[in-house]
Amino acid sequence: MSELQTKLPTDIWVVATWEEFIAMADDPAYNKAKCYYRNGQMRIETMSVGPDHATDNTIISFAVNLFCTIKGTSLKGLTNCSYRKTGVRECQPDVSYYIGERAQLAPRGTSIASLDVTPPPDLVIEVADSTLADDIGEKRLLYEELKVAEYWVLDVQKSQIIAFAIIADNGSRRLVQSEVLPGLTIALLEEALRRSRTEDQAQVGAWLLAQFQQQ
Repeated sequence: MSELQTKLPTDIWVVATWEEFIAMADDPAYNKAKCYYRNGQMRIETMSVGPDHATDNTIISFAVNLFCTIKGTSLKGLTNCSYRKTGVRECQPDVSYYIGERAQLAPRGTSIASLDVTPPPDLVIEVADSTLADDIGEKRLLYEELKVAEYWVLDVQKSQIIAFAIIADNGSRRLVQSEVLPGLTIALLEEALRRSRTEDQAQVGAWLLAQFQQQ
């Protein structure tokens, strides 16, 4: 292990310069890791993803896509897309969305999305199994500073969603219904997550379809 890697362990927040962060983030050894940076600290997540985490990621993406399809809402979703504000911050949420008229502003290309030229997404979602405390703590501060409109944290172990609206002065408040996707309640999404523990995804999808069509 190199001296740099020894000084900067993974899966926790550690003090690091931007240059040290970039050296780690661009290292081929971490090409499957998730990279975060804010306030002079970095976090490189190398933890593996379990089946429940992967299932919840799939279900929440399907639910948002289905809702927007039924409601005729323009949408551009990105899975594990990295967003970088050079020298300041970086994040790689599990899922992010540009919604409505802003769907056309979503980044394209094969490199990291530059927040120097691309606006932040409207909705960011982190799926939390072993990282819940960090996702509702340090990462929430990061997304407040990023100025996304909404931030959801999925608690895999409890099949719960902690949803936040980001407000103008770098704060946030809890939501029971999405504001970027009007009519989509957090309780309904939580029920879909719970159903996915005992039903296959086609069954959960059929239930979601019926719920959305009734609205």
